[in-house]
Amino acid sequence: MKNRVMAKNLSSHVGSTVVVAGFVHTIRNQGKIAFLRLRDESGSVQIVVLGGNSEAFRVVKSLATESVIKVTGLCKEAKQVPEGFEIEGENIAILSAADPVLPIPVAAEKGAAEVDVTNRFDWRWLDLRKSESHKIFAVWNALEVGFREYWTSHGYTQLYAPAFMSAPSESGAEVFEVKYFDREAYLAQSPQFYKQMAMASGFEKVFMVGPVFRAELSFTTRHMTEFTGWDMEFAFIDSHHDVMDEEEALLKSGFRKLKEAGLIDEDIMVPFVRLSLAEIKTKLKAAGITSEKNGDLSPDEERGIGKLVKEETGSDFVFVTDYPPETRAFYHMRDEKTGLTKGFDLLYKGVEITTGAQREHRYDVLVKQAAEKGLTEASLADYFNFFKYGCPPHGGVGMGPGRLVAQILGLASVKEATFLPRDVKRLRP
Repeated sequence: MKNRVMAKNLSSHVGSTVVVAGFVHTIRNQGKIAFLRLRDESGSVQIVVLGGNSEAFRVVKSLATESVIKVTGLCKEAKQVPEGFEIEGENIAILSAADPVLPIPVAAEKGAAEVDVTNRFDWRWLDLRKSESHKIFAVWNALEVGFREYWTSHGYTQLYAPAFMSAPSESGAEVFEVKYFDREAYLAQSPQFYKQMAMASGFEKVFMVGPVFRAELSFTTRHMTEFTGWDMEFAFIDSHHDVMDEEEALLKSGFRKLKEAGLIDEDIMVPFVRLSLAEIKTKLKAAGITSEKNGDLSPDEERGIGKLVKEETGSDFVFVTDYPPETRAFYHMRDEKTGLTKGFDLLYKGVEITTGAQREHRYDVLVKQAAEKGLTEASLADYFNFFKYGCPPHGGVGMGPGRLVAQILGLASVKEATFLPRDVKRLRP
């Protein structure tokens, strides 16, 4: 729209006639004078309409909140409003009239905070009009800018993996089966196999951004059936500690962008803590937090160790290492001395946000470990072939950025951090 001025830039236009456009946030018609609050993506501004302007006043009388309007008027000083200025509306054009009865409230009115989350997701496009919702995606954007800057400045290549697979990519996890012409296919649970194929192809550092599908009958605040995954893989590593070093540097790059954008107060200053699963279980037991999960951590344990580490070190990040092979994917390399996997989870503020590992790149060992999980060589023939003709030692991580964003902002659910969440019961809008 030509000559349009965004709300955040109006302070430099005081004394001038401006054009603004956006949603009608609130309306106060006092008979001889009316006040509108117009909202665009950058902020809001008060529009005052004088009764002597009969045409503009007629338009105001027909307006409903959330209608989209264009206003031309004088931007003038007004110390009584928070911004210190307002616009005297000379001409108001309705670009799109809203139904006067909204299915959910958008403005901060009484009862708005108590709207059922299911109802809010049914009307997600209205729910997302709130400024606090836009901040969620500003965080997503800044994080991804920081991640991409790190990857591109450190020699990573972005690759694009398919969503259709001929075999499940994660042992033990539920998968979506789809009819693929005359045979069955699976929606990718991760781009793991393709990241490793890239290592066998001679790409030494790769990253991928794309959808991930999990057919899990889970109704928690941390799970969805589809989410966006951020993945990376790199070659010629000595151990999984190299992977943890790289992920720590990556996250610090993302958080620096959040700080630069004014979305957080400070970036990551404290080194990430690394503890074995056994060490964590001992700490938790001493603190009176127990679980029947021997080879993994329950959500209560994750929250518990997150709190303990924060109190002890000031770090919100904890790498959990040395998991038993029974609870890890078949392609995680195992320590020859302990038999434990060279894999890890990363917890942020008590919630798992990534899983990573040094991968097993030796063909014969990989086939053996898959067989232990009940996976046949025939079902994974293409994957195993990646390792038949030489493949460097490598490792990487898969991240659920929705969980990271939810924890940064203190949201109640990963679904709140998702543009259009998909779970067991939700396929719309």
